[in-house]
Amino acid sequence: MSSTTIVMEIPRKVFNDPIHGTMELHPLLVKMIDTPQFQRLRYIKQLGGVYFVYPGASHNRFEHCIGVAHLAGELAKALKTRQPELNIDDRDVLCVQIAGLCHDLGHGPFSHSFETFIRKARPEINWKHEVASVRLFDYMVESNKLKEEMELYGLQLPDDVEFIKELITGEARVFTLEGRPDKPFLYEIVANKRNGIDVDKFDYLARDAYHLGIKSSFDHRRFINFARVCEVDGRNQICMRDKEVNNMYDLFHLRYSLHSRAYQHKVNNIIEIMITEAFLKADKHIQIEGSGGQMFTLSTAIDDMKAYTKLTDHVYETILNSSQPELADARRILRKIVNRNHYRFLVETRPTTSIEVRSTVVRGWEQELAEARDGQDDDQDFRLTAEDFKVDIVKMDYGMKNENPIDQVRFYRKDHLSNVCCFHSCQRSMSQPQCFSEQLIRIYCKRTDESSVNAARRHAVKWCRAKGWPILNNPQGNPQ
Repeated sequence: MSSTTIVMEIPRKVFNDPIHGTMELHPLLVKMIDTPQFQRLRYIKQLGGVYFVYPGASHNRFEHCIGVAHLAGELAKALKTRQPELNIDDRDVLCVQIAGLCHDLGHGPFSHSFETFIRKARPEINWKHEVASVRLFDYMVESNKLKEEMELYGLQLPDDVEFIKELITGEARVFTLEGRPDKPFLYEIVANKRNGIDVDKFDYLARDAYHLGIKSSFDHRRFINFARVCEVDGRNQICMRDKEVNNMYDLFHLRYSLHSRAYQHKVNNIIEIMITEAFLKADKHIQIEGSGGQMFTLSTAIDDMKAYTKLTDHVYETILNSSQPELADARRILRKIVNRNHYRFLVETRPTTSIEVRSTVVRGWEQELAEARDGQDDDQDFRLTAEDFKVDIVKMDYGMKNENPIDQVRFYRKDHLSNVCCFHSCQRSMSQPQCFSEQLIRIYCKRTDESSVNAARRHAVKWCRAKGWPILNNPQGNPQ
């Protein structure tokens, strides 16, 4: 069926959203929303452990994905209306909306914390939630017999299914542009690997800031209003009006601010570390039924989409409320979180230069911390060990490590729509940032009694001084 057969007067379903107001979604998207695979996202919090620090952060991946689908459609339709020469058709718009809707299908319990858990439980595989999203999308289409619905609304299979999966991953295959080789700019709407400016970021920043109670100065509506496709080095890409450069800086500053104040909050980080440790201890004792009645553990459920569909944040309560003796160690860790008896923050420091830190280095540092004793420890009737310390490496940036993402944005002028340029550093205002990344090292103590914590803090201070690293945050004062 050709794209011209799609009828635009298809009745839409209306969703009311605190961020975007009234959202009208295509009935095919509604069919996908009403599947077990998508409904699962109701039970996965958007910000994982941040909820234990910010009580308002109870929103979930379900509402975020609907918001991304809405914004993806808004941006695609704006470009279609503004630039008819791009030949964006209704199939393109619908595919982009589906990709926005399904881009986070693969997130596991506590979102990004689950990725950390998988890396530790199964270091031999390179697993990312985007890969799981593609696999779960395939499973959703097959198990709910959605192919007929997709064809009914004008999609051409299997080509459009492959295009949707390319849009979701945003990985290497995108650069071959198998789905829409003549429209490379469509790959920048949902997962923009060139500069990180995409509708996924627009929604989660606005939604997270709203639920965290943090003010946002970035206006995604202005981006949609001023976005324009221009030719850059022989390839069409989405560009921005030159007067919007400050709005773009606001986008990345908001991202950095949310990382600093919420995503990388010191208490949130240690809670997510504890959840990961509990999952590792519980891994082989959790049994989830998958295809053909086969049983899977927490870490192997990613191999079977029927089993993975059942895996949500509820696994936390499953462990916490269990009576199985095999889950005692995991249960003990989660009870510490519930009782606010989590690992204690000692100090925060910053290396004099940014360094690449591997897990073996971190374990060596924890051993050094245990050995960094002073005279005050002689009276203790215990000796701290490497197991008593937890070192956490925190990296915060504007989305492109040490680089300025604005350098990857091209701007056009009102009187020269096809003449694009970079925003050079010499044009940068003094109020705009000059540094785009930060690396912090936080040290925690797993013991929670005051005598142990005070001794561990002395170890940490001595260790930081021996490294020549400044002490940035010390609850007991700044001895630097």
